[in-house]
Amino acid sequence: MTILTFTLILLAGAYLAGLVGSLTGLGGGVVVIPLLTLVFHVDIRYAIGAALLASIANSSGAASAYVKEGITNIRLGMFLEIATTVGAVAGAVIAVYTPTNTIAILFGAILLFSAAMTIRKKNQQALTNGSALSLKLKLNSSYPTKEGEVKYQLKNVGAGFSIMTLAGIMSGLLGIGSGALKVLAMDSTMHIPFKVSTTTSNFMIGVTAAASAVVYLQRGYMDPGIAFPVVLGVLGGAFTGSKLLTRLDPKVLKYIFCLAISFVAIEMIYNGYNHQF
Repeated sequence: MTILTFTLILLAGAYLAGLVGSLTGLGGGVVVIPLLTLVFHVDIRYAIGAALLASIANSSGAASAYVKEGITNIRLGMFLEIATTVGAVAGAVIAVYTPTNTIAILFGAILLFSAAMTIRKKNQQALTNGSALSLKLKLNSSYPTKEGEVKYQLKNVGAGFSIMTLAGIMSGLLGIGSGALKVLAMDSTMHIPFKVSTTTSNFMIGVTAAASAVVYLQRGYMDPGIAFPVVLGVLGGAFTGSKLLTRLDPKVLKYIFCLAISFVAIEMIYNGYNHQF
């Protein structure tokens, strides 16, 4: 295979990854890494490095729109980024010394968890009685809807912060945004309305990925020939997905994606267990 053919196929695959990731809310990394490792047989650490760069670009583009609309809770995002950034650096350091087969098995397990989180019932209710800590840290906020401004409060801030640390470690270790864990912390644990939790998670992903990307860059796991087409493809796919999202039925898409991603997860776990990486 020539370099041009490899680049074009990778660009098309990354575009599909960005498209599917934006339509399901899981990000392009969950497709990019299996694509690079299972199809092109790229070392999983180089695949993670490319996926982290794509996450930074994707998050930077999408997050600005949500911030402008006033949905993202910026203060909460900055507070939780303390946990995710520390975790991301720790995860990236751990990844350097972790066998690639172990990383592949962990990646598959997180994919299965992400698939389950995608189809679960989301919290749409806004709490009116939060915890004392959320009030003290001024994390309570509001977001606009068609019916007007909706105010909400938070609870279980400490538990959410702890889950965010784990999400950061998984992000640095596996090269994905760990959006499922972040939404679990904000949606299920802290009881933030789902619309706010997803947009705030997207706002945080870029910072989390940037922290762990530094470690991968220092270790030499950033290959421009792989990363450049992945970033371009994921950005293009994410932009197309944001336009299609209003026209397609997201429930059907999520069920289809969950089946597909579960198959990929099982393949990653199987290959990891049999030392194929």
